[in-house]
Amino acid sequence: MNIPLLLGCDFSSSPSKRKNIVLAWGASDGQRVQVQRLERLASLTDFLTALQEEAAWIGGFDLPFGLPRELVETLGWPTDWAACMDHYASLSRADIRAQFAAFCNARPVGSKFAHRVTDGPAGSSSSMKWVNPPVAYMLHAGVPLLRQAGAYFPGLQSPQPNATRIALEAYPGMLARKVLGARSYKNDDKAKQTPERLIARKDLVNALELGQCGLSLRLKLSHAQRDALFEDASGDALDAVLCLMQAAWAQKQGPALYGCPPAIDSLEGWIIGA
Repeated sequence: MNIPLLLGCDFSSSPSKRKNIVLAWGASDGQRVQVQRLERLASLTDFLTALQEEAAWIGGFDLPFGLPRELVETLGWPTDWAACMDHYASLSRADIRAQFAAFCNARPVGSKFAHRVTDGPAGSSSSMKWVNPPVAYMLHAGVPLLRQAGAYFPGLQSPQPNATRIALEAYPGMLARKVLGARSYKNDDKAKQTPERLIARKDLVNALELGQCGLSLRLKLSHAQRDALFEDASGDALDAVLCLMQAAWAQKQGPALYGCPPAIDSLEGWIIGA
């Protein structure tokens, strides 16, 4: 088994017994990614504890690590990433919502939100969105905990050759679209957890196992793990596994940038594989 462990995380900024943070732990032996266990966490405290319990990991996390440079400069916030994250962590969610809403209200219809460079190729939402999905709050909740856990953020921090916990921004939707196109595979609303979405989950898992997701990697699951991915109609467990696959791809690219482009904006960050 390779050391460090690989980790994929489907994150929630307000986890609960109903809506967990899901971690997929695993390892890679070249072209194959073995899922070792799925871990469900009902609080942010449990999330931090889980990160700290393992001495070494390379993790793909489904939350943004940075804000659009245009937004940061317009608001007059620090343009050094660490200083910007310190300032952002000091704000309440109400403060964030008010300042971001004022920014949007001053802009024309159709371009209310600022975007990071990575959002284009990844097809991701702006990291300043506070609803549908509330990724601004995910950044606000998640990045301080990753920093507290001693994670190293390639491309956002100076190279740390001896870092043992590597945090990378992942986006499961980007990988899912390569297989499913516009087909939906998940929904938190029980009324929308349809047979069609179950079939889509099965198609997506099958493609991952066959190495048909564009990463030159094959997913290896036990029968019980496969059933768990099918049965979780919210898609949270499958999203964690998709993030695990992205972390495995990044591990293959190696340090110092783990597959992020050399010209990465050191304030905004990058979604691995975009």
